[in-house]
Amino acid sequence: MQKTLTGSLGAIALSSLLCLAGPMQAQADDHAHDHDHAHTHDDSADAAQIYKGYFQDSQIADRPLSDWEGEWQSVYPLLQDGTLDPVMADKAAHGDKSAEDYRAYYDTGYATDVDRIEIDGATVRFFTGADSVSGTYESDGYEVLTYDSGNRGVRFIFEKTEGDDAAPGFIQFSDHRIAPSVSDHYHLYWGDDREALLSELTNWPTYYPATLSPEQIVSEMLAH
Repeated sequence: MQKTLTGSLGAIALSSLLCLAGPMQAQADDHAHDHDHAHTHDDSADAAQIYKGYFQDSQIADRPLSDWEGEWQSVYPLLQDGTLDPVMADKAAHGDKSAEDYRAYYDTGYATDVDRIEIDGATVRFFTGADSVSGTYESDGYEVLTYDSGNRGVRFIFEKTEGDDAAPGFIQFSDHRIAPSVSDHYHLYWGDDREALLSELTNWPTYYPATLSPEQIVSEMLAH
């Protein structure tokens, strides 16, 4: 299914909505705007175009939850404590905003209190500090989003089949990939309203492997 999104979007959009109860409440984004660091490590022309959001429907394929298996850390704390300041400065050097403006933009984009996520088989566990909720999820297909700029993105969607009441009913992954491939980072949108998640475009909690140090994450971002 394809959905056209209107609004002020830039090159690549990835968004999310975190509408959970209690400590799980936050917002997320589907990031087709100022998200200018490439994440694909495939240098092929097709991969570069897919990263930019230009692809054919025939190239899209369902993906298993195992593409995102592992332990993941939010990059939001790294923005808050200044670790990502070199990334913001680099964006300012190559973009049209000041480092402070980029920091404010990403402060909204990365914002979340879910600081860690573990994905093991069909189980997804969300951590807020020492507290956690978990659920079992199965594929609910994908949605293709079309942005004002003319490019597109794909959300891969999973629905909760059992688990804690506070665990979200749906989770939606966006990572610039459109077919089975192990992810190296992702933007996650979650909540109980499948359709509402597809419309959120201002906040995109972003997760990198928990094994990476803060310095390695900065290096990854600067490299792209």
